[in-house]
Amino acid sequence: MRHKIGYRKLNRTSEHRKALFKNMLNSLIKYEQIVTTLPKAKELKPQIDKAITKGKKNSLQSKKNLFSELQSKFSVEKLSKTLSQRYMNRKGGYSRVIKAGFRYGDDAPMAVIELVDRDIQAKKIDVKNKTTDDTKKETKVIPESKPTVKGKK
Repeated sequence: MRHKIGYRKLNRTSEHRKALFKNMLNSLIKYEQIVTTLPKAKELKPQIDKAITKGKKNSLQSKKNLFSELQSKFSVEKLSKTLSQRYMNRKGGYSRVIKAGFRYGDDAPMAVIELVDRDIQAKKIDVKNKTTDDTKKETKVIPESKPTVKGKK
């Protein structure tokens, strides 16, 4: 029986798991919605809830603790300023996991993990505007090739 086994190993070493969840936490804070496998999403949910609770304290010590976990100034600032204001009156349950079918390649169960009352525009942070890219097309200038010098025999 699996009593008192508190987490999923996900076929990874402890260092790999720690880095994986740190990156997933940063992505979830930045975009407020990510798509991943169901076991990863279920493991990430308590971690994001704890991080938002720490961000709501908004003290120097809580910011230092968050930075030691996330190692991203952007994530710590967003947690302590934006998300702490959004969830000020909520006592928990800042995220939700929604099942999203199965992945095509290996039939793994997929899930969407998102923050409750999320900002819809947060997903478009890194998306570049295509109209500006089309107007700024540059022509490539190919440098002239230098003649090769044959060596002496």
